[in-house]
Amino acid sequence: MIADPGPFLPHRRKVLAGAASVAALASLRAMAQDQAAQPSPMADGAPFSRERLLNYARDLAKRPYVAPNAAMPDGLRDLNYDSYASIRNRRERAVWIENPRGFLIEPLHRGFIYQAPVQIAVIENGAARRLVYSPARYDFGKVPVPPASIGDIGFSGFRVISTARDQGGREIALFQGASFMRAIARGQNFGTIARALSIKTADPRGEEFPFFRAFWIEEPTRDDMLVVHGLLDSESASGVFIFTLRVSDMTLVDTEGAIFPRVALESFGIAGMQSTYLYGYADRRNAEDYRPQVLEANGLSIAAGNGEYIWRPLANPRQLQISSFATDVPKGFGLVMRDRDFNDYQDVDARFEMRPTLWVEPIGDWGPGAVQLVEIPSDNEIHDNIIVQWRPKTPLAAGSEFLFAYRQHWTWSPPDKPALAIVTGTRIARNVQRRRRFLVDITGEKLTGIPLADLSVALWSSNNGAQNARIVPIGEGRPLRVIFDLDMGNESLIELRMALMNANTQISETWLYRWTA
Repeated sequence: MIADPGPFLPHRRKVLAGAASVAALASLRAMAQDQAAQPSPMADGAPFSRERLLNYARDLAKRPYVAPNAAMPDGLRDLNYDSYASIRNRRERAVWIENPRGFLIEPLHRGFIYQAPVQIAVIENGAARRLVYSPARYDFGKVPVPPASIGDIGFSGFRVISTARDQGGREIALFQGASFMRAIARGQNFGTIARALSIKTADPRGEEFPFFRAFWIEEPTRDDMLVVHGLLDSESASGVFIFTLRVSDMTLVDTEGAIFPRVALESFGIAGMQSTYLYGYADRRNAEDYRPQVLEANGLSIAAGNGEYIWRPLANPRQLQISSFATDVPKGFGLVMRDRDFNDYQDVDARFEMRPTLWVEPIGDWGPGAVQLVEIPSDNEIHDNIIVQWRPKTPLAAGSEFLFAYRQHWTWSPPDKPALAIVTGTRIARNVQRRRRFLVDITGEKLTGIPLADLSVALWSSNNGAQNARIVPIGEGRPLRVIFDLDMGNESLIELRMALMNANTQISETWLYRWTA
């Protein structure tokens, strides 16, 4: 259970408000109409405003793309993971360490897979103060210390640490790599990663990775709120993302985006996230591992625009698979960790049961589209092989502008809880060569007081091979298990859909599954 995040949290469907919060979406649209030429906001000491940054990004999209110079000095160019991980920030060199403002910023070193240079500035008294690289910021561990004459090689991103009285100096967020950021609630380990913009995900021609060229971090005016501006760039588009982090027991990130396509964007996604799923109880094939499960999220949850709640367990397929869940703009969606029992993971190092749930709540009208789930075959837990994003239906024309907003909830469980019983586990057993037995565990107060004889299973399979469904109580508190068999016939892909019913009323969320040979 998540503690009350406090009075700063607005009603869940209200547009962002408050003098120190992210500007309302309407305000961002107004900014985007200002066509006046502006000098670069990247210069040290330059006046900073959101209008200036938006205009800079818009003008950038009108120019040919220029890749960043990722050249690295000798000794830093080919670091492996262990060497790179040994480079640590010196806390005494953190931004604002001498004048605490509720947050500390630690610029992250370049190296390993983080080659592209990122510029970072802090906004103080309305002007940008650019941070300059210095080896003195770091303890280099296994890596030879670079000479002081190395010059300003930039950074790879930054770490956010909360120093508010009730936070204990804990790390809450990380901006590093492509257009990625991650955050955690109190007591969690980092896991799922948020994506600002995805282009050509799972495209046979290869994925394009937009990246943040620069960040501007506003001097905090409250010890529970931090505003970060990012300048996005890629071969196909430029953009601006404004993140307002609000910290309590959970971490909320109010996000506004503006995308300026250089070329027509037909395959892109927003409000994305990625995670690791190697295997779970439903698909332990060839898992020679002492750990019962290796994963950072159990499933995709969707609160659809029509009021339906969907649970789709994740899978590590033998072949790439893409699933689309067409809906009006959903109330929310996310990669959810429901199983938080250490015994179901048995990993004292990874502590998968402590990974965050990331729930995205759209704000405003995103237009038609679908929640898209991409599941990529993987044989190693170091790879993020699960991607979820909102895929707009309408392509973006070159020279157009696309503005949107949403809220990220980094938490233990989603804030949008259905007044329904929920799925808490999926298991699959092999009966005979072309037959499988499914066991789906369902629990919730909605089941209390309903005689077992009054419950039924609404079950559908795309090949009409699902049969012999029955409901079995499995413990105290009235958890139930739905058991059914699937005859695959000659099919190699079968879609399944199931829900618990009381007469003609659905009393559980909708369980979806894609079985593949």
